[in-house]
Amino acid sequence: MKENNLLLLDALGQSAWYDNIDRRIIENGDIQKLFDMGIRGVTSNPSIFEKAIIGSPVYDDSIRELSRAGKSPVEIYDIITIQDVQAAADLLSTTYSRTQGRDGYVSLEVLPEYAYNVDKTIDNARKIHKEVARPNLMIKVPGTKEGPEAIRVLTREGINVNVTLLFSLEHYESSANAYIDGLKDRLKDGNPLDNVASVSSVFISRVDTWVDKLLDDLNEDSLKGKIAVANTKIIYERFKELFYGDVFGEASSKGAQIQRVLWGSTSTKNPDYVDVKYVDELIGKDTINTIPHNTLEAFLDHGTPRLTIEENLNNERTYLKRLRDLGIDLNAICDDIQQQGVEAFSESFNQLIKAIVNKSTATTGRI
Repeated sequence: MKENNLLLLDALGQSAWYDNIDRRIIENGDIQKLFDMGIRGVTSNPSIFEKAIIGSPVYDDSIRELSRAGKSPVEIYDIITIQDVQAAADLLSTTYSRTQGRDGYVSLEVLPEYAYNVDKTIDNARKIHKEVARPNLMIKVPGTKEGPEAIRVLTREGINVNVTLLFSLEHYESSANAYIDGLKDRLKDGNPLDNVASVSSVFISRVDTWVDKLLDDLNEDSLKGKIAVANTKIIYERFKELFYGDVFGEASSKGAQIQRVLWGSTSTKNPDYVDVKYVDELIGKDTINTIPHNTLEAFLDHGTPRLTIEENLNNERTYLKRLRDLGIDLNAICDDIQQQGVEAFSESFNQLIKAIVNKSTATTGRI
């Protein structure tokens, strides 16, 4: 019988999380089947909820009832997403307990309009934390220039943070240092460190999508499909330096969890590339891959679980140097992609709110 690739990943030190949430798969038991197979967590974002709520009538009754009760569209969004997150978190509570808080999390994002506002991000995260009221909740905070201050404050308060929309080494370092500083603040306050967790979500495939277009313009095919993986492997090197070394030593001795790196956006956008490229090539200890459904099915069918994250590092550095020599500024590209990501999530959220308004009007006559 074919071995379960998710369990093989787990044995190598990488957790597989599921990049999707939808009330249909919660209610019909499909998500529990994934947990039974070896999925260790769930991530969400405004685009995922947009697809779930617009694409199914399963939420319509709740929207109708909440609208009749006088709830605004944003309040309705809050309530139905929190209900889904609570349900998934409860299903993952056994994983959370068994792994002693390493896995078993569900991530829910602060409102995308707050991505560049520290105070509103903090307030919204506190509100979500209080209303979800589950220890295995992670709150997604965008890793914009404003993000580290919010990450530090929330970590200090013992709120689990999933730092999202990270693309460059610079983005990653800011996220990691903010978590470390937040733990130091928490320690000074006399609070325990073993009950707070965080991950840094580095987005992968979008880097190749952007860079490949520039390489096409330069008729430089030799680097196509190589930069996203090279960039991610360099980030993993920095992760090890920060969390396996002296920088994290004091916090670790007090029971703090390392801030694992999470690979997001791991579906292959270019049909010329292997459909499990961003899973197979980025397997490493103390990492997470949050896998979309189609990529998960492909990996279960023909993925190759083995440690790959530290392979060919000299080649990866050469690829990045050659990119610089071509005059392509990867840091600038990553900043642009991050801004585009914030805008895309904001657009998804706006479309979702419009859909809630339409569904409310269609079922209740309320506007």
